[in-house]
Amino acid sequence: MLAPLAGFRRLRPGRRPPGEPRTILLLRLERIGDLLMTLGAMRAIRFCAPRAQITLVVGSWNEAVARLIPGIDHVEMLDMPWLARGARPVGLAHLLGAGRRWRRRRFDLAVNFEGDIRSNVLVWFSGAARRVGFGMAGGGPLLTDCVPYDPSAHVAANAMRLVERSFGAPLAALAEPREESARLSVPAEAHARAADLLGRDPIRGPLIGIHASGGREIKQWAPARFAEVAARLARSHAARIVLTGSAADRALVDRLKAALPAEVPFRDLAGDHDLVTLAAVIERSNVFVTSDTGPMHLAAAVGTPIVALFGPSDPRRWGPLAADSRIIRIDLPCSPCNRIRRPPDRCVGHVPDCLAGIDAARVYDAVVATLEERRSTGTG
Repeated sequence: MLAPLAGFRRLRPGRRPPGEPRTILLLRLERIGDLLMTLGAMRAIRFCAPRAQITLVVGSWNEAVARLIPGIDHVEMLDMPWLARGARPVGLAHLLGAGRRWRRRRFDLAVNFEGDIRSNVLVWFSGAARRVGFGMAGGGPLLTDCVPYDPSAHVAANAMRLVERSFGAPLAALAEPREESARLSVPAEAHARAADLLGRDPIRGPLIGIHASGGREIKQWAPARFAEVAARLARSHAARIVLTGSAADRALVDRLKAALPAEVPFRDLAGDHDLVTLAAVIERSNVFVTSDTGPMHLAAAVGTPIVALFGPSDPRRWGPLAADSRIIRIDLPCSPCNRIRRPPDRCVGHVPDCLAGIDAARVYDAVVATLEERRSTGTG
């Protein structure tokens, strides 16, 4: 599919439509965290083009959350083969069909938030008059506007650079990625489902969400340490513990549960609950304790205070976009290495040093500080 790229170098930028674009195509095909870190840029696009019809293309795993994003008129699903991870990927015929449909709609502007040459091919097939994206791995000739990606900046800040290029004006007032306000509005029916899952509990202490999975082994803190934090909070603050995770996280959650003292109350909600219900559960929590994962960004998007553990990944690039968050990490010469997909050999098969060096007491103290701060300000 990428063999003819040499020919794309002869392409000239398309004619730019005058004034505000009437139809806009957005591509955000990766995981839940990637989508949520782009919400600020999508909001800025709607601000700059209030009358435009905006179509957002996401992986099917993100459909439910994508439909909650304000300002998006249409949501389409496209499961790319290199991103499917369990979902059924589409074939070449489906990809070409999507490109033909987009071309018929004559988009004025397409913005590709992915840093992948393959998705730049999709944008080129769309036939959009302007095609704005990152020119990584030789994908620049497929775009009319190629924006350099800053690997030292947050994902959200890089996304805003695409918006700035698309509309030709600095958006400093909108570019700050760390906002206090929630960006997703969870529907009432999801809150009703969350209430049923959490049930009635005579204990009136704070509800603490714990997401034990790191998503990848290299980002995994020991489940027994999560259990230690939960047990201390139950004893000191009468905390109610809710365990979240996917069905694939079952083994990790079971290890955490096995390490909990018998008297610690908890709800085990790990399983096949949809993302919107998970968002409602997280929104009802007083604090969400998590590694650097998609649910961390979901907590930020619904305004729940976060205590996040970071090891090999850099919080300056992937940290939660919320003012009410505490990042827990240790300083090592090798951390953050950002080698998530291809970790160093010495870090494979066990908890890496950058996470093993975080003790449970530090995480517990961060949760307590968050609870006390919320109580003192009347927001807890």
